[in-house]
Amino acid sequence: MTPQEEIEALIARISMGDRKAFRALYERTSAKLFGIALRVLKDEGPAEEVVQEVFLRIWDRAGSYRANGYSPMTWLITITRNASIDRLRKMRSRGEATAPVDIAERLYDDKPGPEAQTVARDEARVLQACLAELTPERAEMVSKVYMHGLTYQEIADDVGAKLNTVRTWLRRSLLELRECLSR
Repeated sequence: MTPQEEIEALIARISMGDRKAFRALYERTSAKLFGIALRVLKDEGPAEEVVQEVFLRIWDRAGSYRANGYSPMTWLITITRNASIDRLRKMRSRGEATAPVDIAERLYDDKPGPEAQTVARDEARVLQACLAELTPERAEMVSKVYMHGLTYQEIADDVGAKLNTVRTWLRRSLLELRECLSR
């Protein structure tokens, strides 16, 4: 069974209230989802809270997941990204600043090892090659939304286009990227 099939099976079991499957899904995916939340929020405390909220949503919405050829991780990442952006908007609207980093966190070396760095470089190279197949404007939009946490509305305001137009552009761009990455 592939990792994708395993995660799909766990989600199916969660939709039937299987707590062991929920725990297994958490153990397999929480670190990656935390990384996504942290990338958007840039603060560990809110990122941890978002991951907790995300897993509550997964428990509640597992029945709505449909295995339709998309990676189940895409579904989980989308939930996490959206929850992180929602939290970021709330924090911005309240004028909250990120908490200062204490000395222990500055001294801790959490950098990936050589093997992980090599894999990450290879994946980044493939992604960059696929992004290069998009028009420069679309590649920049995808980067701003999915790597820097900007909202669709912020992109629409930035490029002077309607929100639905930006959504369409991004959806088409993501379809092109998915096709490229699957080659």
